[in-house]
Amino acid sequence: MPYRVDLPASGDETLDRLIELGALDVETSADGAIAALMPDAVIPGQLTHAVGVDPIAISPAVARDAGSVWVLRPRPIQIGRVRIVPADMTPAPQSLRLIDAPAFGTGLHPTTALCLEILGDAVEREGPESILDVGTGSGVLALAALTLGVPRAVGLDVDDEALHVAAENARINGLTDRLQLAHGGPETVTAMWPLVLANVLAAPLIEMAPSLARRVARQGRLVLSGIPRSVEPEVERAYRRVGMHRVHAASRAGWVALVMQASW
Repeated sequence: MPYRVDLPASGDETLDRLIELGALDVETSADGAIAALMPDAVIPGQLTHAVGVDPIAISPAVARDAGSVWVLRPRPIQIGRVRIVPADMTPAPQSLRLIDAPAFGTGLHPTTALCLEILGDAVEREGPESILDVGTGSGVLALAALTLGVPRAVGLDVDDEALHVAAENARINGLTDRLQLAHGGPETVTAMWPLVLANVLAAPLIEMAPSLARRVARQGRLVLSGIPRSVEPEVERAYRRVGMHRVHAASRAGWVALVMQASW
């Protein structure tokens, strides 16, 4: 597991050495002190010898996006038409504030970024009246849709803590009255939506294909993400079996997002 190191003011040479060693994230403070996240392949003794700085403070790193993203702290990021900022920052127009919490959906993971880019295009092109976000996590996709102008969104998750985080993110963005949150999967709701998003793992996507497809309205679209490139054909095949066809795909860092359209 990666770990955090804090070093006293050391200069650019130390910073360069940390990067050469494979630092996952590095920051320099105003007084020149350096903080970095190091991969566990670099043991502390090796690090001390390499940078030649003493003392080095070592502490546990904080993982985000269910342990898949390692950063020192949240920072503003622009993804497509949406800008995501930490909750303590003043938001600009079309920006979304997120609290620093363990629920998946910081925007940093490639699967979320792919969904956000596809979502931005879909909202601009089709202007759906509502969307369904299955496996909402932090609520980032549903809240991004609302920020982009979609009137209403529904977010589903089987994790109560994720729903709590999503509710808090909705509150700080002033979107509580436009976001409905519910515990469960697509089988727990009965309505149909013109745009459905599901950024979960490939196995659940395959398992949920019949119930997810039933949530897609006539000529509606379904965005599937969280798919490793190696299993993309299997996921697509599962949705073809329930009457959907592929209209678009995007990939990043070994992950694929599929856009499927209803044949009904």
